[in-house]
Amino acid sequence: MGPILKIRHLSIGFTRYERGIRETYTEAVKDLSLEVAPGQISAVVGASGSGKSLLAHSILGILPRNSRVSGEVFYDGELLTKKRAKELRGREIFLIPQGVTYLDPLMKVGAQLRKGKRDARTREQCRAALERYGLGSDTEEQYPFELSGGMARRVLIASAVLETPRLIIADEPTPGLDVRAARRILGHFRELADEGAGVLFITHDLELALSVADDVTVFYAGETVERAKAEDFASAERLRHPYTRALWHAMPGHGFRADEKTRSAAGEGSSGCPYAGRCSFCMPDCRTVPDIPLRPYRGGEVRCLHPEQGGREQI
Repeated sequence: MGPILKIRHLSIGFTRYERGIRETYTEAVKDLSLEVAPGQISAVVGASGSGKSLLAHSILGILPRNSRVSGEVFYDGELLTKKRAKELRGREIFLIPQGVTYLDPLMKVGAQLRKGKRDARTREQCRAALERYGLGSDTEEQYPFELSGGMARRVLIASAVLETPRLIIADEPTPGLDVRAARRILGHFRELADEGAGVLFITHDLELALSVADDVTVFYAGETVERAKAEDFASAERLRHPYTRALWHAMPGHGFRADEKTRSAAGEGSSGCPYAGRCSFCMPDCRTVPDIPLRPYRGGEVRCLHPEQGGREQI
């Protein structure tokens, strides 16, 4: 079975005007490629400001007008145009956002889930979906402001279940939640994947991603620097990019050695590797070679000119 979502060489930038007359262009996401298969959770991990949320908005076709997009996005084997994305949003493709503002604050939860339908079958399906995620029938009569953050996110997941989702995009769905609540939310995503949906999980938290994901795409300064299976994170030696290894060492179970190497810095340089200034094994060509490709290496993919050098890095 082929991937439900396939992204090839996606780049996203924005045009702006300085002082009202001079046009400038900033590239926020560069040459991103990934796939999500049915039954699979694929995580995209990167620091805040690395361009992760723009990926979600691009798939959904909700980028602002001043954006420029190149590359290709395929859904179920067909090109996902802006028009097609609009038709599929809320029917087959669902967004679980980092904020709960996607819920109408002036409408009760039950009415939002039922989308205007009042028949007995729809009411029963709504009640069953809420109960599946630990929400009582009284939740239907509540307004979004009466819900906790965790409850609101479970309502959003329940709304997806009502429509039999094929692709779920979870954009930082656990901010402000304690570890236990966050893992419970991720457990719901695992259930949906096990039922056949593809899940794209976008997060800054590598530890959470590894608790549920099948594979991981690592972002740095708007670029994909590594694609790896979740099992590759069993040890730093199995990873390919120095930034990924820095993230690994920054995890609580691996010494919590967080420093400037783990912080993303979009636009650090106009050419060469964006991580060059923070890499312990930076070579002269790392700072000058433009458009370093993402290439196969040791069972994964890496955007690095000298991954064999970084593999011996001690952080």
